[in-house]
Amino acid sequence: MTAAAVVGLSFLLFVLGVIAFFVKRDLLTQFMSIEIMLNAANLAVLGLSQGADRLDAQVIVFFVMTVAAAEAAVGLAIILLVFRRKKSIKTEDIRTLRG
Repeated sequence: MTAAAVVGLSFLLFVLGVIAFFVKRDLLTQFMSIEIMLNAANLAVLGLSQGADRLDAQVIVFFVMTVAAAEAAVGLAIILLVFRRKKSIKTEDIRTLRG
């Protein structure tokens, strides 16, 4: 797969993530769309590094993926706490999170 095809695929994934974030109205789907956008950015970095024949971007992407895994765990814990408190994960129902 060429570098241009990889970057094009990453752009398509990023656009789909943005659309899903603004169309869907629950926290879990919005959180997954943010993860899709982050993975699309990682894929773009890998595609651009493939075109430039650089391998150090793979190390950077590896570290970004480890941070994303930790972020996913914290994000899911926050969504679980919001669900326990408000009994809903719809963004319309949880506009204010004051006690």
